[in-house]
Amino acid sequence: MGTWQPLPDDLPSEVRHFVEQLRQLKDTTGLSLAALGARTAYSKSSWQRYLNAVQPPPRQAVAALCRVAGLAGADAERHGVRWELAVEAWPRPAPPPPTSPGTAEAAGAPGPAEHYEDDPTLPWWDRPEEPPPPRPAGRRLLLSAVLLLLVLLGVAVGGAVAFG
Repeated sequence: MGTWQPLPDDLPSEVRHFVEQLRQLKDTTGLSLAALGARTAYSKSSWQRYLNAVQPPPRQAVAALCRVAGLAGADAERHGVRWELAVEAWPRPAPPPPTSPGTAEAAGAPGPAEHYEDDPTLPWWDRPEEPPPPRPAGRRLLLSAVLLLLVLLGVAVGGAVAFG
């Protein structure tokens, strides 16, 4: 694999350890960043930011890297725990200067200093299966009643034709 950029000296130890572990995991895959991006649904440039400690990766990106590297169970969970520790310690951007009324921040839109959040988007293959919604109990009863009514109507019409 290529040589990694040196990590910033002022990086918290939790973040440094996490990023070094991610780099090792990426190197074990033997994939380039472009190939890793294609296999994980996170772009090459995103992986460059994550692996150079520019920004924390979403938890799903870490899970995807573990999956591509063949890690499962406790091994993959260790990376999830390291992710949690790193995100808590990750350096936050400086708060933006006060804004004047009428700007997006003044309107309540989140600014760049907001808390990092896990990426809410999941690739379709990582989404947990959702159980089908429960069917209302009355629906089956209604269907049975309609079917019985049709049978009775058929018997009545058939009887009227036969005796009529």
